[in-house]
Amino acid sequence: MQIPRLHPDTIEEVKLRADIVDVVSEYVVLRKRGKDFVGLCPFHDEKSPSFTVSQTKQMYYCFGCQAAGNAIKFVMELGKRSFPDVVLDLARRYQVPVQTLEPEQRQELQRQLSLREQLYEVLAMSAQFYQHALRQSQGQKALQYLQSNRQLKEETIQQFGLGFAPAGWETLYRYLVEDKHHPAQILEKAGLIKPRKEGGGYYDVFRDRLMIPIRDVQGRVIAFGGRTLTDEQPKYLNSPETELFSKGKTLFALDQAKGGISQLDQAVVVEGYFDAIALHAAGINNAIASLGTALSLEQVRLILRYTESKQLVLNFDADKAGTNAAERAIGEIAELAYKGEVQLKILNLADGKDADEYLHSHTPEDYGELLKNAPLWLDWQIQQIIQDRDLKQATDFQQVTQQLVKLLKNIANSDTRNYYVSYCAEILSLGDTRLIPLRVENLLTQIAPAATAYTKPVSAKKAWGSSKVSHSPLPTERSLLEHAEGLLLRIYLHCPEQRQAIIAELEERDLQFSLSHHRFLWQQILETAQEQLDLISTLQNRYLESSEELGLVSHLFHLNEKWKIEIPRTPQVVQAAIACMDLVMLEKRYRHFLELWQQTDPEAEPERYQSYYQAFYAEKIKLQQIDKQRLFSITDLI
Repeated sequence: MQIPRLHPDTIEEVKLRADIVDVVSEYVVLRKRGKDFVGLCPFHDEKSPSFTVSQTKQMYYCFGCQAAGNAIKFVMELGKRSFPDVVLDLARRYQVPVQTLEPEQRQELQRQLSLREQLYEVLAMSAQFYQHALRQSQGQKALQYLQSNRQLKEETIQQFGLGFAPAGWETLYRYLVEDKHHPAQILEKAGLIKPRKEGGGYYDVFRDRLMIPIRDVQGRVIAFGGRTLTDEQPKYLNSPETELFSKGKTLFALDQAKGGISQLDQAVVVEGYFDAIALHAAGINNAIASLGTALSLEQVRLILRYTESKQLVLNFDADKAGTNAAERAIGEIAELAYKGEVQLKILNLADGKDADEYLHSHTPEDYGELLKNAPLWLDWQIQQIIQDRDLKQATDFQQVTQQLVKLLKNIANSDTRNYYVSYCAEILSLGDTRLIPLRVENLLTQIAPAATAYTKPVSAKKAWGSSKVSHSPLPTERSLLEHAEGLLLRIYLHCPEQRQAIIAELEERDLQFSLSHHRFLWQQILETAQEQLDLISTLQNRYLESSEELGLVSHLFHLNEKWKIEIPRTPQVVQAAIACMDLVMLEKRYRHFLELWQQTDPEAEPERYQSYYQAFYAEKIKLQQIDKQRLFSITDLI
């Protein structure tokens, strides 16, 4: 549901009525200490309480992990929920009337909320109905299947709310519509019944099937998966897309697994419902299932909320079908894996077994050992490329090399790419270490042919291209830029008397923040120009409302002991930070024009050639001048 933007009055009223001690006490045991309350931090493991809650300030702060915020932020972080969702929940709890910025949207919002509540209700009642039917005579075949074929204990059957849909065409319809008087339209919107094509009326979507409830992260039933116990096709039938259920945004058993994922700092993704259920039954409680689709970016980001190291293990069969399933499940994760934003591992079980089958003949400890030794995705991909290939044969060697080059080209991190270039070179050398340098050179040439094969006929251009400008290389440059921009923003936030001077310096030099998280924060600062007295609190609330990532800039909102000492040196710090930003921008322009000049043919395009030359030379002169003008370096401050 797209929630219209909430009116600021609603947000402020929720903040006023939702007492932070009351909210936090639902999740943390708090003890009074002086004016504040203390307890064990829910955001990291600790034995001595470092988590404080101030009732007077209506804020919490952890001295261990630096988690901080108000009641809304607390519920958002703990439940990994969106700002509007939390505000609406707290508004209902504290009986705050909900307003939106557009009055005409209020009625639509209330209608949508009412519809969702009705959908949750009929789905919960359906789950109870199916669970009850499993215990009746007609459900004995399904119960026997769970106990014998799947070897599930009663506690696991209850934990996952497994049930049975009777064989009749209108059994659920009669129960919910005729007996419980729920509107048929609501059942249809919930994906439980369908209208008949002829003769009017409805029929049940799920009939004579073992029923598996699909829940959201909060544990509410939003859909079902039904497994046939006959030869009927399809073997598994899922609920259709509804207001509550989107297959590409949902992961089976995440409500059960999120705690285990956080605790173990790892998520295990399997293909089927019963693989996930079997793993949980065996005490492996960080397992989830992908509902048989390629993992979407939304699903991956949902999982990664709960693992700090961003470690994801895909567990599929080791046979051809399992390999294809793994490739399919990877989906959009590949881009994140190449960038290093997710530690993706692949676990293939031997003999074509899935996790459920494997645990019938092996212990949970055996499975845990396999998880521990699962290869990184890139290693797995390389093994897939060289599998069943004879590298002594010219054709196979050429095809493998081409596929490896394609793989290596996609690796964004230079250190990771260099490692795998060496690794692939060893494979292609077939044990002859003397060939490794040659293989490395060949791979690098194919990965970036322009960089290694490029030569220019003009001697002057060779001289310019090979001369090194005495400024930082890119990784150090980004580090300096991070510090410089961060310094400037920190001073702006905590030193109101310097704000106008900072704005004037930036405008005079035509400078902008280069890093996206700093640029977003500066945009929010400029948009809150009328709220400068309580700037930090206002900005934190805007981050919560916009769902932007606050973690990259949250440290700027606090002053530690070091910065309390540095603040008196503010004018010099501002000057150094501005100079550093200016240098980096000039350096970028210099490299840009130099590259354009090197790539231009002087005989074919003499005017453009001369123009690029003058541009990069002008930037070089500016770089030399600003370097001489600096009183001290930004590195003196960090």
